[in-house]
Amino acid sequence: MPTYEYECTSCGHRFERFQSITASPVRRCPRCGKKVKKLLGAGAGLIFKGSGFYATDYRSESYKKAAKADTEGHSDKTRDEGAGGTTSDGKEKN
Repeated sequence: MPTYEYECTSCGHRFERFQSITASPVRRCPRCGKKVKKLLGAGAGLIFKGSGFYATDYRSESYKKAAKADTEGHSDKTRDEGAGGTTSDGKEKN
């Protein structure tokens, strides 16, 4: 159930009500009994916990193995280039 925020047009009292969507809105201020207006709230943030929320959660085992092999191959290649490779001016290292 959502939480609605209200403000009294007379005394300025602000309050919240935890109500069902189908419930009728609050019409009177609990403090002074005058009219209230419903405020637009920022809403609550969504929190995703657990698995099943990301595309990678549903990858096949063969895809995971290929991605791991590709990552390992890429890191080996980077290490090899670092040992010999070229300098920033384009000349080969010894």
